Amino acid sequence: MEIIVGTAGHIDHGKTALIKALTGVDADRLPEEKRRGITVDLGFAELSIGDAHFGFVDVPGHERFVKNMLAGASGIDLVMLAIAADEGVMPQTREHFDICRLLGVNAGIVVLTKTDLVDVETLDLAKLDAAELVANSFLENAPVVSVSSRTGEGIEALKNILVQVSNGLPGRDDHLVTRLPVDRSFSMKGFGAVVTGTLASGEIMEGADMQLLPQGAKVRVRGLQTHGRTVKTATAGKRVAVNLGGIDHSKVERGMMLVEPNILSPTQIFDADIDVLPGAPKSLRTRQRVRVHIGTIEALARIQILNNAGEIAPGDRDLAQIRLESPVAAVPGERFIIRSYSPQFTIAGGAVIDNRAVKHRRKNLDAVRQYLLDLRCASGDPIAMVKLISAAMGTVGLSLVDLHARTALKKGILAEAIDRNIAAGEMLDTGGHYLAAEAFATLSSAAVIAIEQFHQSEPLAKGMPREILREQVFWYLPDEVFQSVIASLALSGNVVLDRDAIRLAAHETKFSPAEAALHEKILAKYKKARLEVPKLDEALDEVVTGTGFTRQDARKFFQQFLDRGEIVKVTDEFYFAKNVIDDLINLVRQYADGTSGREIDVPKFKEIAGVSRKYAIPLLEYFDREHVTTRTGDKRLIL
Repeated sequence: MEIIVGTAGHIDHGKTALIKALTGVDADRLPEEKRRGITVDLGFAELSIGDAHFGFVDVPGHERFVKNMLAGASGIDLVMLAIAADEGVMPQTREHFDICRLLGVNAGIVVLTKTDLVDVETLDLAKLDAAELVANSFLENAPVVSVSSRTGEGIEALKNILVQVSNGLPGRDDHLVTRLPVDRSFSMKGFGAVVTGTLASGEIMEGADMQLLPQGAKVRVRGLQTHGRTVKTATAGKRVAVNLGGIDHSKVERGMMLVEPNILSPTQIFDADIDVLPGAPKSLRTRQRVRVHIGTIEALARIQILNNAGEIAPGDRDLAQIRLESPVAAVPGERFIIRSYSPQFTIAGGAVIDNRAVKHRRKNLDAVRQYLLDLRCASGDPIAMVKLISAAMGTVGLSLVDLHARTALKKGILAEAIDRNIAAGEMLDTGGHYLAAEAFATLSSAAVIAIEQFHQSEPLAKGMPREILREQVFWYLPDEVFQSVIASLALSGNVVLDRDAIRLAAHETKFSPAEAALHEKILAKYKKARLEVPKLDEALDEVVTGTGFTRQDARKFFQQFLDRGEIVKVTDEFYFAKNVIDDLINLVRQYADGTSGREIDVPKFKEIAGVSRKYAIPLLEYFDREHVTTRTGDKRLIL
């Protein structure tokens, strides 16, 4: 059993001494800390008790170093709230306690330190002070232990209570991709860059390719240690030291996130659920500039409150959008702290709901709020989460890469959630691009309407050209979506797919008497001309003379004959009736049957067809293309 324990409390309330009494390790490692006698940055120690292994994160208590405290507070399983018996609850005690609550820490121990400096009455007052602080909170019924780090009194009792409390901790919900918020970076001679942190989710394996966000640098895991031991694999919840290859130590700093490559992406906007502390001096308001602490990074941001009032009052909870001034890597459900810009103090905290948010329009506020509330309720339910995100994307849909980045789910869990939604009819896979069923139906309806309108404007056309339909309705989507929609419409019998066109199954070409007459006149013209046809424009001009139709009108009718194969294109100028071409093919093959070589030259072809060279050459080239003949030198072989 691996448990990460964080300290919390006011400066000089004995947090570091307490960890040293428990583990024998002085967590103050910096020269400045030794000189000043206070913790400035994070310190780490460990302790094994039976099967339980505790990793301690010692945080600074001075208000100037709260941001360092926040870097260590993310990822802890339980907190030891240290309160000096000779001073009781102090300002940083309250702020650290508020931070633990806002970060969603659910377990802990209240430790009254420095008991060797007070009498029984003063100790009892300290207990009452502590009880008042933690009333109606996650620590209300937590064990209270009195200790003296100097004499060792109460330390063994505290160890036993640590084991008891840790036995009641729920297991980590480890359904997210690998993420290690970097809380420390240094260089070791002979090894290079090393980063440390508490592995928030997933696992890291020796030799694995990883990525550092938000910069995006690709790195390789050269070695791993957990609690000072070299390991091949590190799992969620453990303190981990990772030796990185492919990057210089100077390029790595606290606040970065070590993640699986090509899944998560940095963001500067996310939507969140916000709790404003009851003791906050004033409401959290739209456009307020704040400091956001998420993971191990501090980023400046502006707040957009997602309600009509534009503010969240002290003690209230509501939805807001965080607009960061620098990119961070955030995942759904990740908790964060909001501190005032200046002077700096904690005012609120929250949890990420949508890590890939866009700026919202006020007119859509009700719909946005409902979506975020639904998504908040779906937290921890991958199937519901994928369904909601897919539906919210509408007809735009999203790729597997987008879904991965938005959910941060492990590959196997995401794949199962997608499959379950598809099986339930909630989503469709259109060749790797995913759409909600409702969005797919909307696109299908839009396609049918577009085809109907085309039939109305072009009643003589065989159908709507595929490319025109794609450009009108599906221009912003991958071609796979277009192909899936029209294939579905064809399967349902709503449309008929031809090689280059699409028409409604119910579409019929209806002619007026005048149109029918022109239609017949065109075909008759080509049948009568036999093999000595005029050029196309000349033929069309002749058939429309005196009819009131234009050459363009005649082209539409002519196209119908081409589509049905009743007229054959030989060149851009010369077209022939299909039955005339068939008759000529029969004559050529009859000639071949009567000869031994099955060869024919241009003069013989002219004689058989009864045409001049003007028609003979284009016809022979057409026969070559159609594999009626094949050229051999100056002659052709009849196939």
